[in-house]
Amino acid sequence: MTAPPTTDEYRTLISRALGAALDADTDGPDRQRLFTPSSHRLALDPDVTVVRGARGTGKTYWAKALIDPELREVAARSYMMPRLRRVRVTTAFRAGGNSETPYPGKRKIARLLRDVIDPDSYAYDIFWRAVVMMALEVPQIASLADWPDRIRWAAANEDAYDDALGRADREARDSGETRVLLFDALDHLHSDRRTADRLVSALFQVALELRLTTGALRAKIFVRPDMYDSAPKAFADASKLGANAADLTWSRENLYGLLFHRLGNHPGREAEKFRAQYGTWETQGEGRFVAPVDLIADEKCQERAFVALAGSYMGTDRRKGHTFTWVPNHLQDGKGRVSPRTWLLALRTAADLTAERYATQPYPLHYEALRESLHEASRVRVDELKEDIGWAATAIELLEGGQVPMEPSHVRQYWAQGGLAEILRRRGENDDENSGPRDADDPFALIEELVELGVLTKRTTGALDLPDVYRLAFDIGRKGGVRRRS
Repeated sequence: MTAPPTTDEYRTLISRALGAALDADTDGPDRQRLFTPSSHRLALDPDVTVVRGARGTGKTYWAKALIDPELREVAARSYMMPRLRRVRVTTAFRAGGNSETPYPGKRKIARLLRDVIDPDSYAYDIFWRAVVMMALEVPQIASLADWPDRIRWAAANEDAYDDALGRADREARDSGETRVLLFDALDHLHSDRRTADRLVSALFQVALELRLTTGALRAKIFVRPDMYDSAPKAFADASKLGANAADLTWSRENLYGLLFHRLGNHPGREAEKFRAQYGTWETQGEGRFVAPVDLIADEKCQERAFVALAGSYMGTDRRKGHTFTWVPNHLQDGKGRVSPRTWLLALRTAADLTAERYATQPYPLHYEALRESLHEASRVRVDELKEDIGWAATAIELLEGGQVPMEPSHVRQYWAQGGLAEILRRRGENDDENSGPRDADDPFALIEELVELGVLTKRTTGALDLPDVYRLAFDIGRKGGVRRRS
């Protein structure tokens, strides 16, 4: 029988297997590490147009995986979805558009909306039709030199769009394929939220038209839940979008399943010893191993495995809480969501801290290191918030010096003293900024929007609170809970 990993080997395995780069933009999926939680199956169905997911839940990860034939094959096998073997996938929008992509970048879009597209005509669908034709490689539009000409051509030749869809649909049917156009990173569309909402709304309309009028052309749109909710849906059959939408959620079982999948799929002797402790792993070739079902989906089995790594309690006895529930609970945002990115980062940080400060302790992860690792996870979470929803980070930063729970009147007072409305207006004038709030001048609306985003929570008394995963990095106090760094 293979001996279990030693404590040092476990720490080494956790540190290396959970990786240094945990961002999908810099650390894309690969065959060994691709984890397929059961809750994400629907999101990959070609007929599902809208996939909603908060930052860090896997939107860009799956967008990249769908583009890669080898990773699609892994997903097709794991989800028993053979249709994924008969799709042709094209990226129709993501961050970083340029002259070589079939979609423009953010600054180009801003100029198009200023100089070419009449903002009063609600002709934003023309923009997306031009993008769709570029993604389908329609020669008439692809031969034009730049986007202003493409937009004008699409506006002047609306029948050409229907003809192009008809041809592409026939070709896809004849080849037995479904053509899927991917749209990701929609928060990079425009800095003005109302404009971004109208662009997303027009994209929804164009995507729904593809699904309803063709048999083999599909759009798949990865979008943040708040952007999905705020985009106007005053067009025919809009309810059909929500009816077949999918959500990228991560249950506690999924998070632990991801952890054990990563540990079992790291190359090296430590991972081999780890796999040997937990039943029979299915071998799928080229170093990919699939864990037994109970390690992926049975919480009792998962708890036993995690207790072997971290002990039972967050202290010397149960009064401080159980490690198995304490860690994911303290990484939740106000909506109860845990980003798998911050989950893995917290555990990797805890392994490094344990090796540095608690090397002689019997478990690979010490409870004080787990508690301390929340600070690093919070720092990354707040960095993500600044990148994606910068206005929300700015609003919370102005609460510095305060302590939660905080009455809404105190929050509004902090914002008035800090000049939040003026700051947000200036941000909205910068084309490089992400989309802003719905109403920068209304502090009541800002509070409600922050609650909807899960950045703030509202207690039954009406007081506002801040989840630890945000509070620690913003250095805002709270009586009780995890302490801030001194």
